[in-house]
Amino acid sequence: MDLRLQFALHLAAALAAGAAIGLERSIHGRPAGFRTHALVCMASSLLMLLALLQARWFPGGDAVRIDPTRMAQGIMTGIGFLGAGVIFKEGLSVRGLTTAASIWMTSAIGVLMGVGLFEPGAIAAVATLGVLAGFRRVEEWIPQQQYAHHRVRFDRDHVLGEAELLALLRAQGFDVSGISYRLTEDGKSFEYRMTLRTSDGSNYRKLASALARLTQVREFHISPSGA
Repeated sequence: MDLRLQFALHLAAALAAGAAIGLERSIHGRPAGFRTHALVCMASSLLMLLALLQARWFPGGDAVRIDPTRMAQGIMTGIGFLGAGVIFKEGLSVRGLTTAASIWMTSAIGVLMGVGLFEPGAIAAVATLGVLAGFRRVEEWIPQQQYAHHRVRFDRDHVLGEAELLALLRAQGFDVSGISYRLTEDGKSFEYRMTLRTSDGSNYRKLASALARLTQVREFHISPSGA
């Protein structure tokens, strides 16, 4: 096969696989989406082509041992830095792990396309799309614990007792941990801070309504993880 055609075929296959995976990420509003995944996959393919064709640009005969797997190792190491850039902590949750994993997988697919293993690369791309799109439905069926930061403030002379507050929270379907106490700088308000856990997201609305009905509550804040 002509070298230029070979180059075009490998890069086109990598572009198609990376773009398909990136499109799924873009549809769901992820920070690394269509263009990022397409470029990652093409770059991995291009670097593997460079390694495979080393004899053309660095002729050394038998004196030089060509080991394309070293390039693959370097690619996968470098992708780790790119993946780390899309992971960030928001409240009690960590976002971007799936996107980082998809970038890593996309670079692996690019390596396969770069060395001409089109069928395994295509199968891997389809499987990756299946995991990203199909497994999302599976996750929705799995019961998940949800967490929230919660603080509630009272007048110093009308503080709701801790036992009463905990009873109220448990009645709304919450488990409480990490409770702390704070007296404001002016000394007029007392504040509880804690972490809440529930398996039903609608409990946040019920808790907000219950707290709003308490006349001694001056202020409250409920911040679900990932909200």
